[in-house]
Amino acid sequence: MKELKRTNTKKLGEVLVERGVINHQQLNKALEIWETKGGLMGETLVDLKFATEEDIAQALTCQYGFPFLPLTNYEVDPAVIHSVPKKICQEYVLAPIDKIGKSITLAMANPLNTFAIEEIEKVTECSIQVFVSTGTEIKKFLEKNYVE
Repeated sequence: MKELKRTNTKKLGEVLVERGVINHQQLNKALEIWETKGGLMGETLVDLKFATEEDIAQALTCQYGFPFLPLTNYEVDPAVIHSVPKKICQEYVLAPIDKIGKSITLAMANPLNTFAIEEIEKVTECSIQVFVSTGTEIKKFLEKNYVE
């Protein structure tokens, strides 16, 4: 799997504290729960209502340099949408938003999921460009665009 390069060496929690989204006490509480429960730190912070999905997405853009793309009212060619099967989009919480030649641009809730990126590269035989968006926006986008 590909190793993603950070543009900022700080951890997600540190970025959120630095940006004033959470404080050190909230970060410590989230770390305790995350160490016990596992999963993604961003999800833990959202579950605790210490941060929003958009806060997490914006912090990922700061950490890794992924562009942020809000999907509300975003229009996409149906051919692009159907270039990636709906089941895969739902499983990995991602949406194809553009295709130029043999390159597909995806909006992903978890842009660090290299397994998902590699699977889509195999299915589509295209290279992948990644944008970050919130899980809620992606799910709404999929409901609107993948009409049975």
